[in-house]
Amino acid sequence: MLKSGKEHLEGLRDGRVVYIGSERVTDVTTHPAFRNAAQTVAAIYDMKRDPANRDAMTFEEHGDRHSIYFLRARTREDLQRRMVGHRKIADMTYGMFGRSPDHVASFVTGMAMKPDVLKPPHGYADNLLAYYKEIRDRDLYVVYAVVPPQAARNPEFYERQNLPIPTLSVVREDADGVVISGMKMLATGAVFADEVWIGNVIPLAPGQNKQAITCAIPVNEKGLTLWSRKPFERHGSTEFDSPLAHRFDETDSMLLCEEVKVPWNRVFVHDDAILSREIYVKTPSHCYGNHQSNVRYWSKMRLLLGLCNRIAESTGAAEVPAVREVLGHMSAVEGMIAGMVNGQINAYESWPDGYATFNRRMMYAALEWCTQNYASFVDTLRELCGGGVFQMPADITVMHDPKLAKQFTTFFQTPQVDAVRRMKLFKLAWDMVGSEFAGRHLQYEKFYAGASFIVRNHAFRETPWDEFDAIVDDLMAQYDVPERA
Repeated sequence: MLKSGKEHLEGLRDGRVVYIGSERVTDVTTHPAFRNAAQTVAAIYDMKRDPANRDAMTFEEHGDRHSIYFLRARTREDLQRRMVGHRKIADMTYGMFGRSPDHVASFVTGMAMKPDVLKPPHGYADNLLAYYKEIRDRDLYVVYAVVPPQAARNPEFYERQNLPIPTLSVVREDADGVVISGMKMLATGAVFADEVWIGNVIPLAPGQNKQAITCAIPVNEKGLTLWSRKPFERHGSTEFDSPLAHRFDETDSMLLCEEVKVPWNRVFVHDDAILSREIYVKTPSHCYGNHQSNVRYWSKMRLLLGLCNRIAESTGAAEVPAVREVLGHMSAVEGMIAGMVNGQINAYESWPDGYATFNRRMMYAALEWCTQNYASFVDTLRELCGGGVFQMPADITVMHDPKLAKQFTTFFQTPQVDAVRRMKLFKLAWDMVGSEFAGRHLQYEKFYAGASFIVRNHAFRETPWDEFDAIVDDLMAQYDVPERA
């Protein structure tokens, strides 16, 4: 079944508990902090259902059609189809929705390609396969919370104070399931999702078995609350003045569980700290999910490149050789991520048996590159903007007063562009470089995949060191200690 946007919005009115500070939000589809982003998610669903996008956005299996991001690839062509589907969603949101419906779905799909990693007695492969089929068949939007809260990294503090450690743990087992309590971060997009996947992408210590729970629950499950960070959408007065924050604030939330019951058929790993992380890296899960993030980043780079060029044109700077050199560099940068994304497909791996996976080394190389370079891309746009972003009126309401409107259109135009389009362009640029929304994305891209050492450890793990060592050894084997002259 392919859901419509209307059906998805109706599903969000399900009694989920969301807090903005002390304010409880009763309907995210109408609340001014969330309603426009909710419509953006609905638009993704409608785009997928559009008959014009049938081949790009869906695939057929056993006579039914499903969203393309649930496709378990068997060939290079399948991987290409997945990438095209990711890109259509990313282009639609200009790369601003990191946790769009294709993100966690890709993690689950990759895991379902090698379920034997979830070995008993602590892994539940049948549950995982059943869950994959459920979210595929119902076209559900799943997000995840898979990192412990920062406060939980010093458990001795809580033990000394006789307080519960805040990280989410299993507190009780019953015949019909487990009961969990505690916090997880960061449930990005959860206020707009159907389900939340709870797990551990960061390694746990061997003794942290009760925190090793991997499961999935509906976002409106009794005892589950979402504590939203400050939403940016409701502070963007109009789309003209905050064009990105107005529609694309996917929202980050801390997930808090108080005695939440999880049925056994929704449990995938239990009581095994090592396995709770291995399910991502010993299956295509982590690779499939992060390929999507690479594609999304590429879409954001395309927006940045276009903005750099339009800003330079609007000021006349595009004719300056030094500026053209900067734009050429930015074009090369966009070409790099394009090459990295396509390289993951062209050098794909025939793994696991019977399936195809994006090249893991290239994917992690792209992930590292993305996290390290976003700030410099934004700084380039900032430099091209100069002081122009501060020369605009406070907001576009100047056009509502005839006298002010005449003065604005007369004195704020340039030889290259009229005043309204110039203001529109600089407001968009500010939402990429200087607004709170922009600041969130700067922080998000730097730490999306965790601290830099985590990303580099992924790259280290996937490197075939024997091959590189052999190159050195083979070369040294071609010569020896020279004979004495």
